[in-house]
Amino acid sequence: MTIAPTDRLVDRLGFLEPLGEAVHQLVARLEAAAGPPGAAVKDLLNGTWLGHPLHPALTDIPLGSWSGASLLDLADRGAGGDLGRAADLLVGVGCAGGVAAALSGVADWQDKYGKERNLATLHAVLNVSALVLMSASLAQRLRGARGPAVGMSAAGTGAAIAGAYLGGDLVFRLGIQVNRNAFSEGPSQWCPAASAGELEEGAVVRREVGGRQVMLTRLDGEICAASAICSHSGGPLDELGVEDGQVRCPWHGSRFALRTGRVTRGPATVANPVFQTRVRQDRVEIRLPPR
Repeated sequence: MTIAPTDRLVDRLGFLEPLGEAVHQLVARLEAAAGPPGAAVKDLLNGTWLGHPLHPALTDIPLGSWSGASLLDLADRGAGGDLGRAADLLVGVGCAGGVAAALSGVADWQDKYGKERNLATLHAVLNVSALVLMSASLAQRLRGARGPAVGMSAAGTGAAIAGAYLGGDLVFRLGIQVNRNAFSEGPSQWCPAASAGELEEGAVVRREVGGRQVMLTRLDGEICAASAICSHSGGPLDELGVEDGQVRCPWHGSRFALRTGRVTRGPATVANPVFQTRVRQDRVEIRLPPR
């Protein structure tokens, strides 16, 4: 089996795992101490309200601003003219965006484990380094020391680009933050799923129907069916049963309204697919709602 170059790099950097574990424990203590307000902030940073992760959108601000600043610095040639002053502004905008991106990144990173967390920790180290370099560059620019400022900006932009590469590796190779139900399309036609007599109030039955893992139960007498796979990381939503009309993922605590699939608690950001149900000759049949 071919090992990805980034995996080989992470294996060589032995400090990543203990660093990640130490930060993970610190963030967990802070989250626990903050209570419900802390959970609400985490949902905000995860992007639960947005319908997809917030972090990728925020990273465009520092990457775009810092890349533009580097080009303007190159065109300005250290003269400190209009182009140089425009570069200074972009560095400042990028630093502000970098802080927001870092906070949302920590919220996402907190729910990662194993090799995913180690690679994400390296991603974070590079991006934090970029933010520190760019902040130092901004301080030098305000002092009028353009030579050191431009050099720091170039190094910071390089670190940010390397961090962005690892971010792409995390999403497109390892599949983090990807909707786990995105590529399951059926059943579009009515398919038998269970016997009506099997379904009891609040008790969850799991079945494979049309190639999908589906959970079925009764809620106030109504037969409900939904995907048994958490959209966030693929956890088993049927494992913990139904509480207050919701199901909860045992892996990271995401909650979904059983009837509608709406996310009621992160870190999940994408709604859980739900199915139409009907009973024919004591057999429960399900299908996806027509589009």
